[in-house]
Amino acid sequence: MSIFDQTLKRRYTNSVKWDAMEKIYGLNDTTEILPMWIADMDFAPPSAVSKALQKHAEGAIFGYGFVCEEVKQSIVDWQYNRYNWHIEKDSISFSHGVVSALANILTAMTNLGDKVLISTPVYPPFFNIPKSNGREVITCPLVEQDGTFVYDFEAFEQALAQDIKAYILCNPHNPGGYVWDEATLKEIIRLCAKYDVLIISDEIHADLMLDGAKHTPLAKIAGDEIDRVITCMAPTKTFNLAGIQVSYIIATDKKKRLQLEAVNMASGQGSLNSFAPIALQAAYTEGLPWLEELLLYISNNMDYVITELTQLPGIHIAKPQGTYLLWIDCRQLAMDEKELMKQLLEVGKLALEPGSKYGEEGRGFLRMNVACSFDTVKDAVARFKLALSL
Repeated sequence: MSIFDQTLKRRYTNSVKWDAMEKIYGLNDTTEILPMWIADMDFAPPSAVSKALQKHAEGAIFGYGFVCEEVKQSIVDWQYNRYNWHIEKDSISFSHGVVSALANILTAMTNLGDKVLISTPVYPPFFNIPKSNGREVITCPLVEQDGTFVYDFEAFEQALAQDIKAYILCNPHNPGGYVWDEATLKEIIRLCAKYDVLIISDEIHADLMLDGAKHTPLAKIAGDEIDRVITCMAPTKTFNLAGIQVSYIIATDKKKRLQLEAVNMASGQGSLNSFAPIALQAAYTEGLPWLEELLLYISNNMDYVITELTQLPGIHIAKPQGTYLLWIDCRQLAMDEKELMKQLLEVGKLALEPGSKYGEEGRGFLRMNVACSFDTVKDAVARFKLALSL
């Protein structure tokens, strides 16, 4: 029996995933709804992380702290051991999360009214954060090809030529789970260099590679353009630590780091809470066996869902290369997105995410989170089938 077979009770724990669906889905009562939406695992983190946090809670005075060199070294070691990517400790700065890091990077590196490019469908904060900070968002859709999405580099270059100041890359891709190959990444670098565009690479799902897929950090292959790349990473998606609120930014350009540090201080975000570095270091130094077992478990969950749901007329699913998120193609169903969501919520009692949340290119798709026990996955599949049986 796997450690991940345990179904943990999370309802009534102030969990966004389990206890905040009323507002998200406009429902009065969600006690019977099974949540498979937000990217939050229903798994306990590695025991080493829990033990480290407990030890810290028992023995510490919670005054002002700082991130020690050992924590930074654990990041350096993790990047080298997983990706053969050598980074310097001095290139690392910290943030409460990748979304807040994105906001502060845009504030530090661009000006009000500047244009920011994104490739849709994509993670919703890529739309919202630039707009909320007074930047203009330009979209360049990815192109569907053989059940996946790819870059149309002719359209991408035309978009970059519109006086774009920053491009936000999702690597690996969320919601599709695509792991961009080195050729694709190098062409992104080449074109952004041609038009002098900063690249912000969100790589928060990097560790969640399935079935032998390999993640390539963009900055690792950037060569002479490495100072053009700012990388955002975190242990939070990997080890289910989102509530701890810890992420880090890797930037080789000292000038950019100082600009970012100034914005962090101006916004009062100059330090992490005292539990964050403890969790990060424990995860990176002792969490690998847990992660390896997790990836096999998620892959098996995905195989089951794909096998079962693709038997339904009009449902198509390409297994992702990374993440724990399935991108379900429902476009051949004889119902629009609003009707489909209504059937899932009211008949199946199942909460998935509508594809249009990720841009119009996602309309007709659903995103399903399968980072949960196999029993929960089986329940979700049964609910999905029930929803489409009418």
